[in-house]
Amino acid sequence: MDISKVAWTTAGRRLTAAAGSVVGERYSDNYDVVHLDPGGPLAVVADGMGEGPGSTVAGHTAVEVFLREAAVGDGPAALRAAVSQAQDAVRRAGSNLDELTGSTLTAFVAADGPDASAWIVQLGDSRVYRLRDGLLDLLTVDHSIAWVGVLHGWFAADSDEARAARYRLTRYAGHPDAPEPDLLSVTLNPGDVYLLCTDGVSDQLTYERLTRVLATDDPAAATHTLLDDTLTAGGDDNATAVVIRVERTV
Repeated sequence: MDISKVAWTTAGRRLTAAAGSVVGERYSDNYDVVHLDPGGPLAVVADGMGEGPGSTVAGHTAVEVFLREAAVGDGPAALRAAVSQAQDAVRRAGSNLDELTGSTLTAFVAADGPDASAWIVQLGDSRVYRLRDGLLDLLTVDHSIAWVGVLHGWFAADSDEARAARYRLTRYAGHPDAPEPDLLSVTLNPGDVYLLCTDGVSDQLTYERLTRVLATDDPAAATHTLLDDTLTAGGDDNATAVVIRVERTV
């Protein structure tokens, strides 16, 4: 299992990050995409929809275009524009394919300026968690019928209806209506640990297990353990994780 590592410094904070991905047992290929930018505090994960060329093309296109466009400017307007460009690119790529071409897109982008903060970008049902002072918070919302249905009591979270509804995304890169992403501004407090992951992680590991693993001081070790745990749980999906730990610079 290959784990990539990088360290960034921004606004008086040192961010140590690690990322990795495993195929699992369900698919022969990995339709997840992950990127840690060596040049600055930026991480992206994407999860292709389905298992075929459309899934592969969508994930790689969404990440490549978002990274290119996000480098142009800072702030919410620039990030929305980057997602819009990714939407256009994925739809163009899908116009030549006779299958669904779509993917999730979830990013962590440190903000420019004197304050230690970052933007979370969310499109689809990959997730961002934050462990702060022992409390694990889910910072993102799943853009899926499963999320809406469970929230409003249409069906139980462990029901067959909920499992089927997980595949019905309401927002994703490549959607014909080009929906906007959710944007969330977060502070970067010393001791914070952020997790970006695809549903191959969040669907297979419990809240309690995520909390215990993220409490480690080593993002690379935490990433390795999370991915190994998904294989132990059955490897029912591609699984991808990025762990980012925040520390004060000396």
